[in-house]
Amino acid sequence: MSESVGRVLGTEDATPLTFWVGVGPEAYAQLDDVLTTERQVPGVGSVRISGVVTAVRSRHEGAQFDSDVFDIAGGLLPAQVQEAAEVTVTRVEPEVFVPPRPGAEVQRASGEDRDRALYFDGMARQVPLGFSRDGQPVFLNPDFLDGTRGAHVSISGISGVATKTSFATWMLYSLLHSGALGAEAANTKALIFNVKGEDLLLLDHDNTKIDETIRDSYRRLGMEPGAFKSVEVLAPPREGDSNGIPDVACRSTGVDAFYWTLAEFCQLSLLPFVFADGDDDRQQYTMVVHQVAARLRKEARPKDNGAISVDGQLLTSYRDLVDLICERLSDDETRTEWAGSAIGLGTVNAFIRRLIASGRDIGRLIRGDLPPKGAVLTSEAQVTVVDLHNLPDRAQRFVVGVVLRSEFERKEKAGTARPLQFVVLDELNKYAPREGTSPIKDILLDIAERGRSLGVILIGAQQTASEVERRIASNSAIRVVGRLDAAEATRPEYGFLTSAQRMRVLMAKPGTMFVAQPELPVPLVVNFPFPAWATRPAEAGSAPSATARSGRALSPTAKVDPFDLAGDDEDDIPF
Repeated sequence: MSESVGRVLGTEDATPLTFWVGVGPEAYAQLDDVLTTERQVPGVGSVRISGVVTAVRSRHEGAQFDSDVFDIAGGLLPAQVQEAAEVTVTRVEPEVFVPPRPGAEVQRASGEDRDRALYFDGMARQVPLGFSRDGQPVFLNPDFLDGTRGAHVSISGISGVATKTSFATWMLYSLLHSGALGAEAANTKALIFNVKGEDLLLLDHDNTKIDETIRDSYRRLGMEPGAFKSVEVLAPPREGDSNGIPDVACRSTGVDAFYWTLAEFCQLSLLPFVFADGDDDRQQYTMVVHQVAARLRKEARPKDNGAISVDGQLLTSYRDLVDLICERLSDDETRTEWAGSAIGLGTVNAFIRRLIASGRDIGRLIRGDLPPKGAVLTSEAQVTVVDLHNLPDRAQRFVVGVVLRSEFERKEKAGTARPLQFVVLDELNKYAPREGTSPIKDILLDIAERGRSLGVILIGAQQTASEVERRIASNSAIRVVGRLDAAEATRPEYGFLTSAQRMRVLMAKPGTMFVAQPELPVPLVVNFPFPAWATRPAEAGSAPSATARSGRALSPTAKVDPFDLAGDDEDDIPF
């Protein structure tokens, strides 16, 4: 049964898009409540107007001066406390856009009325996002996520507090386990770049810290709590290790190393990704980069274990390749062939300095002493985590750029959008900054603009959306905001938030997100459940049986990290 909240105010203008409600003496209205009222329209009949509370105020009626509050409290002045709530209209049925009548009764929407007000009733498929402030489920329309009517997600918030990555992984879990994708979920893939710590390397292990209350919250959303069932972890080789052992501390099983051979580096023209800094496009030496890459593709001859031969000279390491390129560019007789005829010596020297500097960062990723692996992402796992946190910035950019390009090219060659490929990338403002260009930014722009048709869906996270390329943000159908810095919250990129929500994001708690989707004019405040998968070794339970049978992970991760890299139990990670 609907609960009466109050009546439409007659002292404030009521419009077809917003109106104020006087809250009854025995009732209340809080932010995010869903309210509804009706109006009789001649020739049309009953028109139902529904909306979300976006502001609430309380005042003394009868007071004239600020000091009157003391006399009123002491019973010396007559006055009445009155609360009022601003309602932003979300739905009008039928679509006759008339304002509600002053004095009309306003009720708190529940059940089917709430679903209609928030367009949940029109979602043929639903992805659970969490719970609203009234404890009721909130859903996302997957049509705006899987490319049917839109694609891509942008998540913004302060690092460590806004829980951006946790929400991204929760959204993936919900999408894959809620039944929203139907039979298609089995073939859907997810690629996650882990850029901070080892929090995302245990997605396939149950979280032993969740209790029955958390389990119940999953069940209320139509899912059973648990870890991701099919996960492959890829990590770079350890520095100085000749066997290609993965550089991971929190687990010793279910993880494999990734690298590229010298032959692949030359044949696939990967050199431009070594110079993927955002400011490199303003330098003339980028012309040398492409000239040298073309020369390597033409001259390099594959040898055993990924080594190459150039002009009869055997190269077995990235350092060998750097030395050969520097030698060719420093020789007057070969410089023109390798750098181009119109390139000055100063530009060549600038390229050489940066190439030599890259040896420290890229060396362990480009190998001539290990057999080729083929494509980096050859796993049949549903979720592939590429660990970057042990790599320096230049190496992280290289890996992100190369992997994204190979995945995008693979989808282009497939010629079909199915199965879907989701890509989760944090620190998007670093890889696709608003100013400048780079090979990585070009790929991310391509994904944002053409990925929908190819089934490549970007879930990008960043601290500051104002520093991300505008075209990437504008192509994101779903926009999510956690806690923001005060200066960032005033940026025009967050214009989809209401004025009250811009204030609220300054104090949003971990696990609280503001989610905007195209069908709703007002972002919904969502509290999503605590992860049912481990986010640190101390939380890790057993790996799923499917993983154990795969041969890649024969045992769960160690319960205790011998190097104590995760800290003690009291240092809780805000999920």
